[in-house]
Amino acid sequence: MTAPTAADPTRSRTRETDGDFLLQPPDPAERVPCRIDPVDLRRLDLLALLTAAGIAPSAGDRAAIAQLSELPGSVHVALRRWLEQAYGFCR
Repeated sequence: MTAPTAADPTRSRTRETDGDFLLQPPDPAERVPCRIDPVDLRRLDLLALLTAAGIAPSAGDRAAIAQLSELPGSVHVALRRWLEQAYGFCR
């Protein structure tokens, strides 16, 4: 038996269907507004930059990354620019 698809919303999942089935796409009007703190965004961006540069942060580096993320955005921009120039990659 085939799984229902988004193209045919009238078909329902039966008890015989044990596999996965496609969900309807979410309605953008029903999204919950979410604001991410800039410190969290800078922390995630810094982790992504380090990973892209091939630098795996160790457990002890997490505290340093957290403190760097709390610095103003201008410091983060400079740090990001330095990493991109030093490791020759672009975002």
